[in-house]
Amino acid sequence: MATRVRAAVVDDHPAVRAGVAYWLAAGDPPIDVVAEGEDVKVAWLGAGAEADVVIFDLHLGGPAPAFGDLRRLAEAGRRVVVYSMRADDEVALQCLELGALCYLTKAEGAEHLVEATRAAAQDRPYTPPSLAGALAGDRSEARPALSAREAEVLVEWFQSESKEFVAHRLGISASTVNSHLERIRVKYARIGREAPTKAALVARAIQDGLIGVDDL
Repeated sequence: MATRVRAAVVDDHPAVRAGVAYWLAAGDPPIDVVAEGEDVKVAWLGAGAEADVVIFDLHLGGPAPAFGDLRRLAEAGRRVVVYSMRADDEVALQCLELGALCYLTKAEGAEHLVEATRAAAQDRPYTPPSLAGALAGDRSEARPALSAREAEVLVEWFQSESKEFVAHRLGISASTVNSHLERIRVKYARIGREAPTKAALVARAIQDGLIGVDDL
């Protein structure tokens, strides 16, 4: 029997936290909310520290986005789904660059939240309608010069659950897959467009026309 996904919910509105817990519990299979509160500390303490996914409201008690808290969670290896009232393309892209696995607006409902949480628990990015619009609308001029093989590895990785599967599909070793991905990240970093996570690389690849939202 598969282990159930555990989530911590950080939001300054009790009604939102209750609604998120209800939606996740009603999923198939259910997702357990093991910690919830209005301060990000609930994701660092007690059961929240062991949660598989942090569902994070970007605006906690004020208008300024809590980018610092998001960065610290991502740098600690936490899987974060940003869940926000604001449909802001620039903010959505910045959240992915900081390490969030998904940016979801609260207008998108239960189905997208459950799917985004389940995907994040498996270290997979999830592209809801609002994020698809943000990515499709951004066309950065500075693009790295990827080789044909690097682009092929990148696209295969987006469409696969593991690097081992990519290696099998392309007839190369898993270490070669890792090497290609590291070189791609270095190329993005050199032009000031860091992509430390898979979700950030997905964002970059869509921005640069390497892959379409419908291909994910």
